[in-house]
Amino acid sequence: MNSPCLVSRVVVASALAATCGLAACSPKADAATDSALVAAASDTFPSQEGLIDVPGGKVWYRKIGNGPGIPLLAMHGGPGGTSCSFEVLAPLASERPIIFYDQLGSGRSEHPTDTTLWNFPRFVQEVDAVRRALKLDSIHLLGHSWGGSLAAEYMIATKPTGVKSVIFSSPLISTPRWIADADSLRDQLPESIQKVLDENEKAGTLNSPAYAAATDSFYARHVKRLPTAALARCSGVRGNDTIYRQMWGPTEFLSNGSLKSWTRSADMDEITAPTLFIAGEFDEARPTTLEEFRKTMRDARLVVIPGGAHAAMREKPAEYVAAVRAFLAEVEKPKR
Repeated sequence: MNSPCLVSRVVVASALAATCGLAACSPKADAATDSALVAAASDTFPSQEGLIDVPGGKVWYRKIGNGPGIPLLAMHGGPGGTSCSFEVLAPLASERPIIFYDQLGSGRSEHPTDTTLWNFPRFVQEVDAVRRALKLDSIHLLGHSWGGSLAAEYMIATKPTGVKSVIFSSPLISTPRWIADADSLRDQLPESIQKVLDENEKAGTLNSPAYAAATDSFYARHVKRLPTAALARCSGVRGNDTIYRQMWGPTEFLSNGSLKSWTRSADMDEITAPTLFIAGEFDEARPTTLEEFRKTMRDARLVVIPGGAHAAMREKPAEYVAAVRAFLAEVEKPKR
């Protein structure tokens, strides 16, 4: 979810080592250094930024590169997160334009105070508005975490044209299933931490320091497990906790917002475009659950990033980018 406070087959990401430099893909490579090297690519390609009118206000977007391939449009997590992490996709810009935007209310976009704007249909309309403004008639679509929810809803509810493939990056596909998985992961925490979580939730004391520390223990295992380098362009860019709490809830493993009952798990077979699921080995978006979703689809595959968690894009950027590059190349390969 990403709190702003913070032919069908299975593929293991380590098998993609041949598609990138051995030093970058080595399991021994330092994750922070890896992030810095990949992020540096964001300044080596032509880029443009601007504002786009969408329902409710204006959103900020960034486009990197002008390669000949079909553009990749990326949608961030949250709800209420930012698009900063997508800077690590810049190495793909030699092949195709990489486009991402801060959803309304977040990051560098306008921050209206009208809370009625924070609803699923408006966010779906926002995707269409971005595509129209940037003339993105043909795209690959990537959604990370809540962005994966948005991608699923967009594809299933609107049946858009021109989407050549979909990448579900550590996606939320079903809130009830997400919470069930989170409960299972909580059961693996030390009993003392479980007790703190349970007692404070029962008492309604979710703002207590003890509860915050116990929550951080879960996050350190399943949200951001490995060190990541700071991204200079993200300095001072903040998400919107109001949107996160209104639509999702107080923590990654406790949902009481408008998304509490949301699910598209039974509808994923309606997405017929080639699809990639990608997640970290220790991700709160459980790879075993994503594999179940994958099996229901006509043309989907799964990549698991060894050692990574929900932030695998930042934790293991070279392996993540290699997996995305290989998938897009496969989709665009001329048919014989």
